[in-house]
Amino acid sequence: QVQVVESGGGLVQPGGSLRLSCVASGHIFSTYDMRWYRQAPGKERELVASIGSTTNYADSVKGRFTISRDNAKNTVYLQMNSLKFEDTAVYYCHARVGLVGYWGQGTQVTVSS
Repeated sequence: QVQVVESGGGLVQPGGSLRLSCVASGHIFSTYDMRWYRQAPGKERELVASIGSTTNYADSVKGRFTISRDNAKNTVYLQMNSLKFEDTAVYYCHARVGLVGYWGQGTQVTVSS
């Protein structure tokens, strides 16, 4: 069983920045495929960014968000810059370990003036 815990959400003004963190348990974190998803009210959960052998981003966040990882700390980050109203959502971290996926409970990001 892998535990996944997100942190770093909050309230930010448009144009501002936040950095989300996600810690996943286990001693082979470097092999995990890590992803950030988000779900806005009334919308489906969508993939925002992923990091494994490569990094990938949703078109809506390219150039503004950066996913990175620190394997020594079992942590993946999502640096979010130039935030927009439409980035408001609950952000979820997902760890894929082999064929099994594990979700965190999510962290709220609210972009508001």
